[in-house]
Amino acid sequence: MAKFKHICIIDDDPIYTFTTRKIMELGNFSNYIEVFKNGKEALEALKPRVEAHQNVPEVIFLDLNMPIMDGWQFLDEFTMPNTKQITIYIVSSSIDPADLKKAKQYSLVTNYIIKPITSEKLKELFDDMKNNNSYE
Repeated sequence: MAKFKHICIIDDDPIYTFTTRKIMELGNFSNYIEVFKNGKEALEALKPRVEAHQNVPEVIFLDLNMPIMDGWQFLDEFTMPNTKQITIYIVSSSIDPADLKKAKQYSLVTNYIIKPITSEKLKELFDDMKNNNSYE
């Protein structure tokens, strides 16, 4: 099973973040799981780290509908130098085809996942990332 050094969850739903974090901890998916309640909070914390190439998550799970700054606004503002690849998954309860179509327009987004996320789905995603990106 893939194990990552740093995973980031950006979502305002405390039940979702708690359960996803617990699934990741029990599945030993990551050494460090960081949670932000909205895109602005995440952007303010992550942008300087990305620019400094320090403490950057390998994977971000991003919700779309959040207060203050939603997932789309986060994607519009978040830039990443080519020196460090971050895998971004949109994880949303939205099944709107327009959201799925819009997500495909962002080169940073790897996939769109409909909530709820399960341990089996996480294992599948992480195994695919490990096989495709040689993470350890």
